[in-house]
Amino acid sequence: MKNFFIILIMKIIHFVLKILGKNGGNILGKIAYDWNPNIFKYFKINCPVIAVTATNGKTMTNNAIGFTFQTAGKHVVSNIEGNNMETGILSTILKNCTLTGKIKADYLVFEVDEGYVPVVFKDLRLDTLVILDFFRDQLDRNGEVESLILKINEFLKTYTGNLVLNNDDPNVARLGMANPDNKNIYYFSVDKYQNATENMKEAGEGKFCPFCNSRLEYEYYQYSHIGKYKCPTCNYGDNKIYKFATNIDLTNQTFKVNDVTYKIKFNSIYHIYNFLAVLSCVSLYNIDTNSIKKAFSEFVLNNGRSEKVEIQGVETIINLAKNPTGCNVSLRSLNEDNEEKELLFVLNDNMADGLDVSWIWDINFDNLNNVSRIITSGKRPYDIAIRIKTSDFDENKIEPYLNLNDAINSLYKTKTKKYIIANYTALQPTRKALGL
Repeated sequence: MKNFFIILIMKIIHFVLKILGKNGGNILGKIAYDWNPNIFKYFKINCPVIAVTATNGKTMTNNAIGFTFQTAGKHVVSNIEGNNMETGILSTILKNCTLTGKIKADYLVFEVDEGYVPVVFKDLRLDTLVILDFFRDQLDRNGEVESLILKINEFLKTYTGNLVLNNDDPNVARLGMANPDNKNIYYFSVDKYQNATENMKEAGEGKFCPFCNSRLEYEYYQYSHIGKYKCPTCNYGDNKIYKFATNIDLTNQTFKVNDVTYKIKFNSIYHIYNFLAVLSCVSLYNIDTNSIKKAFSEFVLNNGRSEKVEIQGVETIINLAKNPTGCNVSLRSLNEDNEEKELLFVLNDNMADGLDVSWIWDINFDNLNNVSRIITSGKRPYDIAIRIKTSDFDENKIEPYLNLNDAINSLYKTKTKKYIIANYTALQPTRKALGL
């Protein structure tokens, strides 16, 4: 009866919030979880439960999985707003369940913060877990990336459901060996693309074999430590691949898997990995190829994820980048664009961003391609301006502004193509200042 009344009260609160035009974020889950931390046990779920976790890309991949199922005519419940800790996922369930805890859906698809996978799925059934990548992120909150990997590895020791892993990230592929009794391991991999390099160009984590400690040998790097590698001592990295993407064409935004060409609306190698993860996941549930192709060709995320808009008649690309790898991926896309462009970088240091901004020194600003001017703003505009200056970018072409509106006014004094990179709490204020 306790859980029944908790859900009833949460339904009433949700109804009032809707009348007030508020979404509520994770407030329902926070209240309910405070009242009963074991409430996840109460829900009656009769459909597959899918989770996506990673340092980068989990929102896009989660939403694209849900969109693909919906394109195939399935009913999906998902936390598409991105509230990905236990209280956010609980809020999504509370909004969609009956008073008796039943959820009517064909699939539940959740984006889950890396550190909360063991917390959420301690009491909630999990059928498929998709893991994309691991990078350093918010060290003052998460600690070193190894601590997160070990936490998930511990959870996976007793997990026997589907496990979809990025074989090109040595930090992820190792998790396929957490439970030797689990036969439901599915690795995906992307063939070398035209801008892959022989040496690591950005900060990365995957340097040593997690099993014998030998230095990994890379044939090539796609970005950061993502690439084709193998341990020369124990052969780690040589796994059977479930889905392999070839013919990567970022200009035409296409790739192939098993001689089927998929068209997407994104032009970064990073996004190819996200969509290949989606393909690997939905294929486990026999979603037909035509529905997948249709979904991929139509899916857009926007809201600062490769968001393309026109501001004051000027083409503008907006990207959220909350850690070094996210920034480096965005700068790769910028550098692969040969048009003249200007960059606005907005950097905050609020609690949700991580108070320590020393991570900006792992961003690769070297040899920016055809960037005529860089404007910096946010709470730490001078920090990022100094970082850019030390990369030998002309200091006379760097303009720091503490006031975001002043920064944007300066940015649009010219009609040159714009790229905007904003970290976590800077993104929505930047979009608001742009009139989005």
